[in-house]
Amino acid sequence: QGRSQETDWQMIEVQQGTEQWFAARLGRASASMFHAILAKGRGKTESVVRKRYRDQIVQERLTGKRIEIETNPAMERGVRLEPVARNLYWLKTGRKPKEAGVYLHPELMAAASPDGLLPDNGGLEIKCPGDKSHTDYLNLPPFTPPERYAPQVQGQMWLAGFDYVDFVSYNPDFPDEQQFVCRRIHRDNEYIAMLESEVSRFLLEVDADIHNFLGK
Repeated sequence: QGRSQETDWQMIEVQQGTEQWFAARLGRASASMFHAILAKGRGKTESVVRKRYRDQIVQERLTGKRIEIETNPAMERGVRLEPVARNLYWLKTGRKPKEAGVYLHPELMAAASPDGLLPDNGGLEIKCPGDKSHTDYLNLPPFTPPERYAPQVQGQMWLAGFDYVDFVSYNPDFPDEQQFVCRRIHRDNEYIAMLESEVSRFLLEVDADIHNFLGK
C-alpha cells in the first residue's frame, strides 16, 4: 500500500467496477476526471466539460445515485484487455501488481482508484487505447505521461501518497515489440499543489450549488 506524503489517506479495499467501488466514489471528484476540473473555457468562462462534471457531482450528491455511463466499444475493449496488460507488466518487469481499492482524501470529497499497487510505494495506471493514441504514446519521452492523463496520475500520487506511477499503454494490434508501452511518472509536488488548489475550488463550487438548490 502507498504511504501518504501529505495526507492521511484512507483506502477502502473494494474491487474495481463493483457496486461497492462505485459507492465509495459516489459524489466525489475522481482522479480520472481531474482533467475536466482543469479544463479551461474561453476567456474567464467555465469550460463545458468542467460545468458538466460539476453538475454530475451535484446530481449524485442530491440523489444518492451514481450516473449510469453508457458503455461503448472503446470502454469494453479496455475492460477486456486490462488483465492482459497487467500480466504483461508482470512478465516484462518481474513486478507483480497488487489489487488497489479506492483512496479517499481525509477532508476533501476526492477519490482515486489506481489500477494496481507496486513495490517501493508506486501505483499502476493501465490504458488500452485505439491505434492513434497508442502510436502517440509510443512517441512519449521517458518519464512523460500523455497530457490528458497527467492530472490523473499526479492525482493518484496526491491522494494515495505514491512516489511514482507506471503508466502503461497496451494495444495487441501492433507488432510484438510495440504492443506495450510503459512510462514511469515521478511525483511532482508543485503540480500536486496546483491540483489540490483547483480541486478544492471545484468542490467549493459543488457545495455552493447544492446550498442554492436546497435553499439553505
